[in-house]
This record gives sequence, C-alpha cells and structure tokens, in this order.
Amino acid sequence: MRFTPNQSLIASPHPSPLERQRSRWQWSWLLASPHRLGFFAGAVMLSVSAVWWLLVLAARLGHGPALPWALSPSLAHALLMGFGFMPLFFTGFLFTAGPKWLGLPPVAARRMLSPLLASLSGWAVFLMGVHTLAPLAAIGLGAVAWGWTEFTWQFAGLVRASRVPDRAHAKVVLGASIIGVASLWAAAAGLAMDEPGWSLAALGVGLWWFIAPVYAAVLHRMIPFFTAAALPVLDAWRPMWLLWVWLAVLGAQPLLGPWARASDLGTAFAVGFNLCAGAGALWLAVRWGLVQSLKVRLLAMLHLGFVWLGVALVLQALSQALWWVSDRSLDLSLAALHALTLGFLGSILLAMATRVSCGHGGRTLAADNIAWGLFWGLQAAVVLRLIGATHWNGSTELVGVAAFVWEVVAVSWSLRYGRWYGRPRADGRPG
Repeated sequence: MRFTPNQSLIASPHPSPLERQRSRWQWSWLLASPHRLGFFAGAVMLSVSAVWWLLVLAARLGHGPALPWALSPSLAHALLMGFGFMPLFFTGFLFTAGPKWLGLPPVAARRMLSPLLASLSGWAVFLMGVHTLAPLAAIGLGAVAWGWTEFTWQFAGLVRASRVPDRAHAKVVLGASIIGVASLWAAAAGLAMDEPGWSLAALGVGLWWFIAPVYAAVLHRMIPFFTAAALPVLDAWRPMWLLWVWLAVLGAQPLLGPWARASDLGTAFAVGFNLCAGAGALWLAVRWGLVQSLKVRLLAMLHLGFVWLGVALVLQALSQALWWVSDRSLDLSLAALHALTLGFLGSILLAMATRVSCGHGGRTLAADNIAWGLFWGLQAAVVLRLIGATHWNGSTELVGVAAFVWEVVAVSWSLRYGRWYGRPRADGRPG
C-alpha cells in the first residue's frame, strides 16, 4: 500500500478567512468524537511521562539537578508508565469502536470530559506528590482511580444496553476494566498507608489482569479482521477458544511469579509454562500472517508489535530458569517486563493509535515515512532497554539512551497526531 498525500481540506487556492479559521487547531474539535478526546489526553500523558523519566535519569547520571523524592523513583515510574497513558488511549478506542461492536449509536465525547479531566488532574497532583509529599501522590492517584471508575461505569452501560448476540469481546474488556478499577484504588490505598509493596502488587495485577487482557480482546477481534481486509488471501481466523487460552496465560502470570520464587517445583512449572506460551504466541503471529503483513507497513506494525508478546514470555521463562540455575544470583525479569510493556504494549499502542487516527481523521489509511520511522525508533528503544536490563550489564547510561529514544518517539508522535485531533477531518467530512 503506497502512501499518498493527504487530501486537502481547502479546495480553493485562495481560502477565505472563514475557511482558514475552520482549519486551525481548536479545542472544540476535541469534542467531535471520543477518539479525538481520549487520544489527545493519552498523547499528553505519553509525552509527560516520557519527558519526566528522561529528566529523572539525567539527574541520576549527573546531567541535571538532583530531584527530591517522597516516593521510590522505581515505584513512581512503574505507576506512571503502567497506569498513566494506556487507559486514556483505551477510552478513545473503546468509546469509538465499542458502540459499533455493540450495535449502539455513537457516544458523545462530552460524556468523557469529566472523568478524563479527573484523570489528567490526578496525574499532575501525583507527580507533585512524588517529589514533595507521598499523601499528595495518593490523593492524585485516587483522582485517577475515580476517573477510571466513571469510564468503566459508562462502558458497562453500553454493554448492558446492547442486544447484539456477540458481546464476548466487550464483556472481556468490561471485566478487565473492573479489575483495573480495583487495582487503581488499591494502589492509591497503598500510597496512603505507606505500603509500597501493596501498590506494586496492585500494579502487577493491573498489568496482567487489566491492561494485557484489554489488549488481548481487542487484538483477537481486530488483527485477523484488519489482515484479511488488507490481504484477502488470508482468512480472519479467530476462534473463541484462542481468546480464552490467551486470557488464561495472562491470568496465570501474577500467580506463577511468586510460586517460581518459592519452590523448585514452581520454578520448573513456570519455565515450562512460559516457554510453551511464548512459543504459542510466536506461532500465532505467523498464523495470523506475520510474513505476509510485511508488505503493508501499517499492518506490519501491528504484527511485529504482537511478536514482542512471544518474546516477553520466552524471556520470562529464561529469566526464571537463569535465576534457578544461578542459585538466585542472575535475573532477567526486568528484560522480560520491558519486552512486554515497552515492546508489546508500546508497539501495539503506536500501531493502533496511528491506524485509528488516520482512518477517523479522513486521511490515507497507511503508515507514511514518519509513522514508519517512529515505529522503528521505538523498536530501537526496546532493544536498548533490554540490553540495559541484564543483571550483568545493568548500565544506567544505556538505560538513559533508551529513555532518550523513547522520549523522542513519544513526543514526536504526540505532536504530530495531536495536531490532527484539534482540526477538521482532512477529507472535509463531519468530525
């Protein structure tokens, strides 16, 4: 699929003042559709989190003033990266695609405004608290939890109102979102009670039982559909048993980790389980058309991002095996974690958000050179972070380089696509 220039919104070579005014970026356009509002908020948080973490690492390396800390930097980083921007992108997608899945009329973006502002304000308060007072961070995270609670309640209303026979994917998303509500409130409570272990446990549950299952439901429904539409020689293969197996693999992870640390039997089981799960994910990537998708950039971004799930599970198995045979002295768990979060979740987010932004922005449904370059910049950041995460080569400088590349990708993507959300569709159709 070749990229062609965007169709101009202005047909006349001498646009009138009214036409020029309409083509300018305006806040009101964010309310034209849910994806505009949700994605814009997600892009803001994506950029803020990337810039903040780069500043933290720069200070740690002596390239900036030392920062005061009321919370552990690693805990603050984990909470912000885990819960910060991805749920906001979820809202933009789910309130755009969700009504179509459920056979309901479109949702007005204005309904999302109050919980979205609560989430953004909460994260601002959280970051202030991270560097000043831990209770302030707890209050901020509580506001974020309230925002996600309201989003989940609204999505539950859509699922209840639907009468279509197939609501399985929407119900999986709803169930995962409810777990996300509990995880966010538990993490906020952990900060309030000065129990960081509680917050970390809530984050782990949120990652495997909230964030990852939402991805699973969306990808199970959309990757085969997108692939068969772009490459008719392939079938849209997505049996429901595959989704249930996928969810079981994800759901087992918070339980396998502690068991593997507690006994040799648990370690052996976890290694075998994750090796099989990783191999299965890599096989699924090929079955869904990985090789064929490389002909179409936008599709290739989705498929290559999915490969990181298999890599993350294999790395998880290798980490548990290495920890076992090295008498608990070597650990690759950070590499496995970042293969999942930065590699799988980050790549899929970039691919899906780019696709939705193009399709609903009246632009060519293709990855141009900018989108393609940003995607490969992200892949470079993942590889650098994985190398930096090895126990024997845990280089802060290399982690800093990875954070810099990630910050460039995040901010560049946000600036480019964020401009689209505040402007009319490029094809002149309604928002």
